[in-house]
Amino acid sequence: MFDLTGKMAVVTGGGSGIGQAIAQLFGQQGAQVAIFDLNETGGQETVAEMEKKGQKASFHRCDVSNQTAVKELFAQIGPVHILVNSAGISHIGKLDTTPEADFDRLFRVNVKGVYNCMQAAVEQMKTNGGGVILNLASVAATVGIPDRFAYSMTKGAVRTMTLSVARDYVDQRIRCNCISPGRVHTPFVDDFLRKTYPGQEKEMFEKLSKTQPIGRMGKPVEMAFLALYLCSEEASFVTGADYEIDGGFISLK
Repeated sequence: MFDLTGKMAVVTGGGSGIGQAIAQLFGQQGAQVAIFDLNETGGQETVAEMEKKGQKASFHRCDVSNQTAVKELFAQIGPVHILVNSAGISHIGKLDTTPEADFDRLFRVNVKGVYNCMQAAVEQMKTNGGGVILNLASVAATVGIPDRFAYSMTKGAVRTMTLSVARDYVDQRIRCNCISPGRVHTPFVDDFLRKTYPGQEKEMFEKLSKTQPIGRMGKPVEMAFLALYLCSEEASFVTGADYEIDGGFISLK
């Protein structure tokens, strides 16, 4: 089950966090994985670890907000069977504390980046008998979270783009879904705590963990297991779905 042998999978943001966990699990399951990331160190290290285990992987430095660069890379590595849009950036701020430059930056990466990669992938998938797209949204796409104005905007866009693509290409055997994680313990969280709460990292980590009814943050590999299911043939009847994976954050509040 969940065999990806013979599949070419592009994972954006695969150099760290959730994207890295997805890339590694897909490689373990037989996929040839192309990691797109601006984080060259993390991307190269991830590929090296995968190759040590006999997995097929390659790193491609890519700014997903650059449409020309994205299309050129897809043309080089195609045909692509699976696309996982995990690249993204966060932001803390309310409407009146969000500068225009920050708003535009989040839109370029989190929304336009997903658009660019989906457009390039769909062009190949239409002529190659179909494929699978998985986008990373967030619980912030459906519930109000304090101080996440611009970030929530982008993840709401990711969720609705997912539904549109699923509807428009279902007849061409292209499935498109998204997952909406709650808080996941990634390097971003540790960096955020160091910068924002110096000397209080442990206390604040525990506080953030308890905001989820299950009592802890998620692990990147737990997100990867759901991604594997949705990108495998076992999920061939699943499209246009948003899967909450949040320790009960939305449904048990």
